[in-house]
Amino acid sequence: MTRRSPEPQAPAAGWRGGWLRAARRLASPNHDARPAGAVVDLIVVHSISLPPGEYGGGQVRQLFTNRLDWDAHPYFAQIRGLRVSSHFFIERGGALWQFVSADQRAWHAGRSHYRGRSACNDDSLGIELEGLEGHDFEPAQYAALSTLCATLARRHPIAWIAGHEHIAPARKADPGAGFDWAQLSRALAGSGMALPPGVLFQKQ
Repeated sequence: MTRRSPEPQAPAAGWRGGWLRAARRLASPNHDARPAGAVVDLIVVHSISLPPGEYGGGQVRQLFTNRLDWDAHPYFAQIRGLRVSSHFFIERGGALWQFVSADQRAWHAGRSHYRGRSACNDDSLGIELEGLEGHDFEPAQYAALSTLCATLARRHPIAWIAGHEHIAPARKADPGAGFDWAQLSRALAGSGMALPPGVLFQKQ
């Protein structure tokens, strides 16, 4: 699919550059520039918890800012030295954090392919939900996520929303079967943003 050149947009209210004023800002060094001409039209939904299944300890924020103590838990030996980030992170209670400017390329997708394009980091925004893949998420997280998606769509020409599992199916399974795509679809009704085929029937 051919990339379209971005059209000039007026500064969006509620933003300071690529930083959303409503989010708690904690800058990550794990980012770089998007390629010239990249059109940010995809939102990728992830899930993460550190250690897996444990919430509220701050380790996800530490990972994204290269401050995680690799010796603090046996699981961390498996990810020692990992340098990753996401644009946004939504905690179980709905608190919203931002780690990378929306104008920059966060390191969240890895090897990926979606809507006819590879390297989804180039033209996507990554949103991490605090949670374990396959498990349920909290109402406050859905509320924060739907608000954030709508906010991002007012600044960028967002046309698609997908899970990490949809853009890297051979490697990733998040956010998994516990994520309620139908709930997100209802919240974003009329937005024109397309969800992955078949997801509305996964969770009943």
